[in-house]
Amino acid sequence: MNASHDGPESVELKVGPTPQGEPEFQPYHHPAAGWGAAKSVTKFLVREREPVDGPRAIVKMNHERSGFDCPGCAWPDDTKGLKLDICENGIKHVTWEMTRKRVDREFFAAHSVTELSEWSDFDLEDQGRLTEPMSYDPESDHYVPISWKDAFELVGSTLRGLDDPNQASFYTSGRLGNEATFLYQLMARELGTNNLPDCSNMCHEASGRALQASLGTGKGTVDLKDWETADALFIFGVNAASNAPRMLTALAEAYHRGAQIVHVNPLVEAAATRTIVPHDFLDMALFKTTKTSTLNLQVRIGGDMALIRGMAKAILEQSATDPKALDREFIDRHTTGFDAYKELCESTSWDELELQSGISRADILKAARVYEEADRSIISWCLGLTQHEHGVDTVREIVNLLLLRGNLGREGAGPSPVRGHSNVQGNRTCGIDHRPDDAFLDRLAEVCKIDPPREHGLDTVGTIQAMNRGDVKVFVGMGGNFALAAPDSPVTYAALRNCDLTVQVSTKLNRSHVVHGKRALILPCLGRTEKDHQRKGIQRTSVEDSMSMVHLSLGMKKPASPHLLSEPAIVAGMARAALPSSPTPWQWYVEDYDRIRDTMAQALDGFEDFNRRVRLPLGFRIKQPARELVFLTPSGRAEFSAAPLPDVVPEAGTLALGTMRSHDQWNTTIYSDNDRYRGIKNLRTLVFMNRADMRERGIDDMAPVDITSTARDGSKRHLNGYLAIPYDIPRGCAAGYMPEMNVLCALGDYSTQSDQPIMKHVKVTIAPVG
Repeated sequence: MNASHDGPESVELKVGPTPQGEPEFQPYHHPAAGWGAAKSVTKFLVREREPVDGPRAIVKMNHERSGFDCPGCAWPDDTKGLKLDICENGIKHVTWEMTRKRVDREFFAAHSVTELSEWSDFDLEDQGRLTEPMSYDPESDHYVPISWKDAFELVGSTLRGLDDPNQASFYTSGRLGNEATFLYQLMARELGTNNLPDCSNMCHEASGRALQASLGTGKGTVDLKDWETADALFIFGVNAASNAPRMLTALAEAYHRGAQIVHVNPLVEAAATRTIVPHDFLDMALFKTTKTSTLNLQVRIGGDMALIRGMAKAILEQSATDPKALDREFIDRHTTGFDAYKELCESTSWDELELQSGISRADILKAARVYEEADRSIISWCLGLTQHEHGVDTVREIVNLLLLRGNLGREGAGPSPVRGHSNVQGNRTCGIDHRPDDAFLDRLAEVCKIDPPREHGLDTVGTIQAMNRGDVKVFVGMGGNFALAAPDSPVTYAALRNCDLTVQVSTKLNRSHVVHGKRALILPCLGRTEKDHQRKGIQRTSVEDSMSMVHLSLGMKKPASPHLLSEPAIVAGMARAALPSSPTPWQWYVEDYDRIRDTMAQALDGFEDFNRRVRLPLGFRIKQPARELVFLTPSGRAEFSAAPLPDVVPEAGTLALGTMRSHDQWNTTIYSDNDRYRGIKNLRTLVFMNRADMRERGIDDMAPVDITSTARDGSKRHLNGYLAIPYDIPRGCAAGYMPEMNVLCALGDYSTQSDQPIMKHVKVTIAPVG
């Protein structure tokens, strides 16, 4: 399989393990989770040789007070005292972290970086846990040991030597705890930059901007109890069985109580059919399945906005004869812009709505009827809606629909974005924001006695562009695998290699360690599962889930190496070296994380009395003003938007391609070359296509094809030799796995609304290998 592109170099991403046989495809017709998940977990525990610590972690994960928060997804912890609030992917994620394998100085002495760069990403991570800080030696092309003191001094002296603090950029993945997050952003701003890109820039940036514009808050307004009382659940662009598997419990419970569940996605995923929830032991014993949907709508890629507007149009038409179809009292008291939106819906023809959504008028009316008949509705979404040019407009359209029937500010109703990584929402809450507002900066300045910069900083795309230009010379990554997660892989690789210094804070070896700057550091940190010993005893860290609940996490396991430092300790070490005259008591903070939380309580809105409230059962929920019908918008009301409907119908001969994860994958970490819920074995270099699209192009089942993307600037990128899989997906649409397909998304192809790479809407042509 080859990849090429008009940029600085050709990059072939070798991500997964060596296939264990010939590629296979057999459509999946079984329930999500259940015995399939149990079997998969058992195999994984055996493979990773964790027969003791693995099961022990299972009973400790997501338990308040005495356990650690799953480092996987951000789905909230159960509110009813569930003893096994776990999922297949969470167990795999934790076991992958707890491996007994080690990457030590002997390993690096035996393998040059040039050699390691030829390894697959699976093989890199599969070597195990990093054990001590390492520094890249260009003369030998090896990483060599370096003391923590010298590593921090290298970071500090390099940062102090910059002509401008904006020549550094500080990236954050969603795994960073709140306390480390707060210190990290404080360090960057005390240095003098707001260059704080994060993984939100690639996933839910559109959600935050849309909700802020419509409601005055960048987060959803519902909690898990609302999911337990809603009459209707609408799930857009979410593959719950793989990306938020604990949602299956909520869906099964909703079905049992008679709620309507509508899934909207180009692919009918396993979670949108039926499930056996593993902790329902009787159902497991009897192989009893529960439906997880009452209606599935296969929208074309990018057509969700047209579907939502069609539902709104139907509601407005119904209101002509049934005034109860609208909540006019709510609209009049709490919103602005209704008349303009009503006129827009009325002027949009049903033909156009059907064309753009790919859904028939009859099916749009079915969804609208479900919504109208429900007293309380929640609309939830994930990256299937946000990674598009019009992602912000689509999320605002969701809010429009909710406002029509007053589905806001009451139990069982509201918007509910599904965040991916465990603390990505907490990162933003605690200051990781390249566009901070003045109120936050004023409070930070007052509490922390610093003078933070006021100009906006760089996001992910802006950072890569600046590194390529030479304007950013130092890149620091707190967790994650930036080289593999970012779009346009060749351009991203070239950008990192153009830096004077790259610093990666990590638990395991990954691609970002072998795609590095002229100087490079690997700084190994504690994992979420490990005990964090500091001067004042074992410390707990806090995280925020996707529904704004903040709770504590306590590691249970002996650290993988005595040389590991916690994330707060690493941030403090870098800060002390870079800011020798800093007024911030960095080391004092690290001795006792309660001290960090006391400062956060003063600096962050919603964190008042932090240390007491976070120790309450299940922690505490950060208030969302819109939940109380307080709208921090310019008008002081919830604001209808009136955006034009985008044209998402592919041009003749082209397809709209969306990238996604396989089931046996978490973000950029690949556990196997299988995708159980889509019937794939021993294959990742594939593209799912509609069978009619395949016939039109003369492509046979499982035949090799060439995929070419065309960027806005006319440049082209290629993947050759991928296998075409016939799949139930709308005409004109295709799908395949990230990160392999990231090479197809040009860096310049980002949303002008959110600055997110449009990884769910790549324009491609696909042809037989010729």
